[in-house]
Amino acid sequence: MKKYSIITSLCMLLALFSSCNDDFMQRDPIDQMADGNFFTKEADLQLYLDGIYRYFVTGHGIGGTNNTSHDKGFLPVKAGSQIIFADAFSDNVVYAGGIDSKLGGTYDTPTSASKNFDTAWNWEKLRKVNYFLNHYKQVEDADPEDLKGYAAQAYFFKAWDYYIKLLAIGEVPWLTKELDTSSEEMYGPRMPRTQLVDSILTCMNFAVENLEDNDNSCGRINQDMALFLKARFCLFEGTFRKYHTELNLQSTADEFLRQARDAARTIMDKGRYKLFDNGGTDSYYQLFVQKNTPESDGNEETILARAYDGVKLGNDNPRYMGKNNHTRYAMGAPLCAIEEYLCEDGRPIYIGGTEGNWEVNPLFKGYDGMWEELDNRDPRLRQTICKPGEYASIYDADDYTYTIEESGIIFPMVTYDTGGASPVKQYNSTVTGYRFIKHWMSDMDGEWTANADGKQTAHMFRYGELLLIYAEARAELNEITNEDLDETVNALRERAGFDFDKYPNARLTLQNIPADPRLDAINAQYLDYSVSPILREIRRERRVEMMLEGERYEDLMRWKAGKFFTIKLRGMKMTDAKVALYSKNRSDEKYSDEWGNSWDKITVPIAEVGNTVRVDNDGFIIPWPTSTTVIDGVRPWDDKRYYYPIPLNEMLLNPQLTQNPGWKDITR
Repeated sequence: MKKYSIITSLCMLLALFSSCNDDFMQRDPIDQMADGNFFTKEADLQLYLDGIYRYFVTGHGIGGTNNTSHDKGFLPVKAGSQIIFADAFSDNVVYAGGIDSKLGGTYDTPTSASKNFDTAWNWEKLRKVNYFLNHYKQVEDADPEDLKGYAAQAYFFKAWDYYIKLLAIGEVPWLTKELDTSSEEMYGPRMPRTQLVDSILTCMNFAVENLEDNDNSCGRINQDMALFLKARFCLFEGTFRKYHTELNLQSTADEFLRQARDAARTIMDKGRYKLFDNGGTDSYYQLFVQKNTPESDGNEETILARAYDGVKLGNDNPRYMGKNNHTRYAMGAPLCAIEEYLCEDGRPIYIGGTEGNWEVNPLFKGYDGMWEELDNRDPRLRQTICKPGEYASIYDADDYTYTIEESGIIFPMVTYDTGGASPVKQYNSTVTGYRFIKHWMSDMDGEWTANADGKQTAHMFRYGELLLIYAEARAELNEITNEDLDETVNALRERAGFDFDKYPNARLTLQNIPADPRLDAINAQYLDYSVSPILREIRRERRVEMMLEGERYEDLMRWKAGKFFTIKLRGMKMTDAKVALYSKNRSDEKYSDEWGNSWDKITVPIAEVGNTVRVDNDGFIIPWPTSTTVIDGVRPWDDKRYYYPIPLNEMLLNPQLTQNPGWKDITR
């Protein structure tokens, strides 16, 4: 096959995504090409495809992330990067403001679909892709092998779009033409799941077979990206079929798990990728705050990224992760997520006993101190959630100063509000008292003030996730070995900072799987199947490693673990010491950090516990205390939510459509 053009530098890619094609990017390519005569030369093919990239390779968005179209658009992400803020629709994050209707149990079947790209029942992206696939061969004198390369990009995007639709809605019509209101295909039935999945895989396999085989993470779609998407998709479908026994497809699950395993292994065996390690103790944190191409940052982990130069293309994700993330877009980590992190010896916080009478890991300091529950834990915990003065908590809204030297330590505000007249009551706030700092850039004067011209790199497909896909597929197939664990789980732990010399048992082996009575009890209560100890540990590893990367909701759906939404959400424990601390407005006391520096303490007051901030009988913060559907931090769940509904107007237009079970239907 003759090689078609591949972008090999950030600037060239940015030019394709923005500057040189600005006019083209701002108009609907189908409207401009509806006469079918656009594809007159080979260069037209890539020009058209470049216009499609922005709808799928969304990264941290373009410019103001408040306007980002999300690749899993059915998630209620109000602002910010879809990679980060999608976890707000899971048990990983508590979001500020009133609870979303989809989480609070009040969401009902919509009358009509959104006209934007932020809903799964939207066909505009697919229409653009199908237009290309129906017209690309009209280019005269093009090499047939080159044409396959262009088509492979389009088939990759078609597979990705249908993957999202399958996850959100389940069975949908399979469309092969760019449709208008007179097209017969527009009024067809939903394709049965088995046929739909086979069709998606056909697209993926065509892409794998015909895309360029290179490792250019910021270039056009290549073979490794297609293999990654296939591995992720096949893991989804294999586990979905295994645990959703109502489909009666359990006997076909292993075939998809084998395909996930093999696609992941193919990438691993190429030897192109490895986990990012900067030689320090915070490599995991540093991976997510890069602002160049992965290649220029010495990052060999990223398989697909969206990079920004801050001139031709930028984003304002640092703003949303900083000031805005903790004001009108505030979020915090719930206790149930923090409890999942192991201690640094590779054992959980509770190593025996039963609820109310746990045997506590000696390394775990409990919840009665000053954020000491974050000590002696999996190193990723302190690289994901900070104590006051670590990474963040250094913005003073009174005088708009940023650094610890200027402002001292600001303890994270605890508020349920999403805005207010007084910025001092909003900045640096969380919902739970546990502030996320994964993806948070401390380069205030650079990235924060850049606003929509920020350069923070978005890692969409990375090798760390691929290792977890491989490990989970092997475990589900009962094939996993200690060598597999060393290649995957243990490699991730070692990169994170686990000390295997000090704590040899922190290295996971099949002969040394720690007991976790707390997590086993949760699985027994909320799942209708048993989870083996090794699978429990791999699922734990996935939750911890992929925190704030937008994959948790999909995991809960494929594992048939929707009832996890009903696990009680709590924030930090408001001990007497914390209540006293938070009651102060300003203090002349000094804070000494672990490096021996001494700073003024600056705290922001909150209303008294029991008023603005509600706590349960054990003293832990309760989210959404005024909600009528979330009682004492427990969200409702209904199994119908494994799929979302088809809008009613769509069913009126197409009598062959049937509604998903449990959702409002129409009377025909």
